Amino acid sequence: MPNSPRPSSTTRSAILGYGAVCLIWGSTWLAIGISVRDVPPLEAAAVRFLISGVLLLAAALTRRTRWPSGDRSWNALFVLSFTIIAVPYGLLFWAEQYVTSSMAAILFSASPLVVALLTPLMMREKVPRSAVLALVVAFGGLVALFYTGLSTSRPAMWGGAAILAAVVLSSWSVVYAKHRLQEVDSLIGTGVQLLLASAALFWGAWVFEARRHATWTRSSIIALGFQVVFGSCAAFVIYYWLLKRMQPYQLATTSLVIPIIAVLEGTWFHHEQVPPLMLVAMVVVLVSVGSVLRAGAGADRQRDILMLRDNVSEQEREHRRLETQ
Repeated sequence: MPNSPRPSSTTRSAILGYGAVCLIWGSTWLAIGISVRDVPPLEAAAVRFLISGVLLLAAALTRRTRWPSGDRSWNALFVLSFTIIAVPYGLLFWAEQYVTSSMAAILFSASPLVVALLTPLMMREKVPRSAVLALVVAFGGLVALFYTGLSTSRPAMWGGAAILAAVVLSSWSVVYAKHRLQEVDSLIGTGVQLLLASAALFWGAWVFEARRHATWTRSSIIALGFQVVFGSCAAFVIYYWLLKRMQPYQLATTSLVIPIIAVLEGTWFHHEQVPPLMLVAMVVVLVSVGSVLRAGAGADRQRDILMLRDNVSEQEREHRRLETQ
């Protein structure tokens, strides 16, 4: 029986990066919930992204990283600073005043479905049917398990609507960024976006939260520190690195794994019981993610084979043309 090929170092790095993003952002939901208890949401988000942006750009200057060149890259960074960071995270921070961290993470798991719908429209690339089916099954299981949580109060309904709006905007941004940040260093690109987003969020805090005052308790400072170091500095850099090596709908499957981590951490830290149905839903999600990744890999291999066939046919035609001359 022939030995199966070993994954390359790039593949192993992508797998580790994928797992790191899931673990970090799965934990960030709980940290955001802690922060907004004592600090107005827009102010908390603005402070987080300001510190994170400064740290990332300082690291980039130390490494003497090449800055983006051309209007295309800078225009993309400017657009993404609002559409993937400032507005979505402003909505998420605000929503977690009324929606639990687990529920917020679960609602955000709709992102892969939106990305799968936008990918053929924006990139003219076909998403494998099996991948779309797996995403629908996974998200359907989560919705069926948690849909009653939004009907508890009107603020919770508004919070859920805000999260869904953030889902649509950030999903559009993932597809938009795929071919526009290929030449931009992840460290520079993330740092610039975070600084621009922090400026927008500080303006929002000044307009909408002028009458609220922040109380920086020990727990809120620790939660903010985790968000700065891991949730922003580490995770965003890894995310953009992965975006250059994976299809958008594949990378968006992190939004299906993240709710599982958020629920498990809520159970661990708040001693919440996990019903058997929840365990079944988690297994379904993980299996679905694996199906999406396998479908994407199969599609990539098929494209390679077809491209090889096209090249061979072109060579044969050229060879025949030379023979006839």
